[in-house]
Amino acid sequence: MNTIRRFKEDVYLKECTAKITGLSDKDGHLHITLDQTIFFPTGGGQSCDIGTIANLPIIDVYETADDIFHVTDQKAHGLSIGDEVAITIDWPHRFDNMQRHCGEHILSGIFYALFGGVNRGFHMGEEYMTIDISLEEKPEFDKISWEMAKEVEFHANQAIWSNLPVITRHFDKREDAENLPLRKALAFDEDITIVCVGDASNPADCVACCGTHPSTAGQVGMLKIYKVESNKGMFRIYFEAGQRAFRQYQAHFDVLTTLENKLSAGSSDLLAKYEAQQEKNKEIRNQLYHLKKSVIAREISDIKSSITPAFVKKYDKLSINDILDIGKELKGLIPTIAFLVHEPSNTVLLFSDQYDCNKLVKENADIYGGKGGGNKNSARAIFSKAEYVDTFIDLIEKHLR
Repeated sequence: MNTIRRFKEDVYLKECTAKITGLSDKDGHLHITLDQTIFFPTGGGQSCDIGTIANLPIIDVYETADDIFHVTDQKAHGLSIGDEVAITIDWPHRFDNMQRHCGEHILSGIFYALFGGVNRGFHMGEEYMTIDISLEEKPEFDKISWEMAKEVEFHANQAIWSNLPVITRHFDKREDAENLPLRKALAFDEDITIVCVGDASNPADCVACCGTHPSTAGQVGMLKIYKVESNKGMFRIYFEAGQRAFRQYQAHFDVLTTLENKLSAGSSDLLAKYEAQQEKNKEIRNQLYHLKKSVIAREISDIKSSITPAFVKKYDKLSINDILDIGKELKGLIPTIAFLVHEPSNTVLLFSDQYDCNKLVKENADIYGGKGGGNKNSARAIFSKAEYVDTFIDLIEKHLR
């Protein structure tokens, strides 16, 4: 390797010096190679480190077979090949990745141990992490229930509470690495890194991995599963670990506390009071529905007994859908045209058995900055100001005389 990977030796190394071995400009970004680096490149489902080189912000890190490239968007850099520079990683970002990645290892290892679940996919997102578990090692299990997920979560946190050692071992040959109790077969033959959580005789997890991890499981802090869903014949587990899980717990606890205060409830009866409130709201909505139906039926009856040519009626309490229901019941009864107005939104609903309502709106509404449309028997025109409503109606009335 041209670049010495110092993060393989010590994941807690936050800064050091290095010599620049290469500088290249690609797509307006400077790509820097060094003789050694503490920057972990993107890989293994984990995002790269960020930080600085010679006080230049490093926004991306990637590797080839031999080198690691550090990317900055600063064009005025003043660097030359051979310069010795100070390099520093963003430690909170690194430790966040270490907590999350180690949490994923523990969770995957427990799924494998308890239910024969094999991790076939891993993703670190900004809002949560996911693993895709395939139940293929123990045929007695064909799905992951929420109770099973909670059992795995408990045992994963037990491993964290026990502060199990996290040991990273490097091997040159496959046969040496295969002496460990791996939960997944090796995919390569040389330069192998094995991460083992706990004693190798009975580990919480043991698998090949190139990522960064804390030296003990206790530094993960906590792990929380959020959701389990079926996904392409497997089961996708949504979860979080470390300080992100803790912040999520705080946010959820704040929401629960707010709900408890609003419902005058405690954690033991919050759900019961919420469900009682939902039942009460359902009853009120049902009463409102029938009341509105009664009002609409009465309104239709009144209109039918008094409808006149170019009929106009305005509403400030009924919704647009309620007004549409009224208009539909007037079909075949309108002498010329009916204008039913929804005052809160300055919307004119036109209904007619004789005239093309859509055409009337399209040809006249934009005169007053309105917009809308519909079909031959009904259409709507929406205006920005209430005075345009009356002006538009007056225009249509004169046009139809």
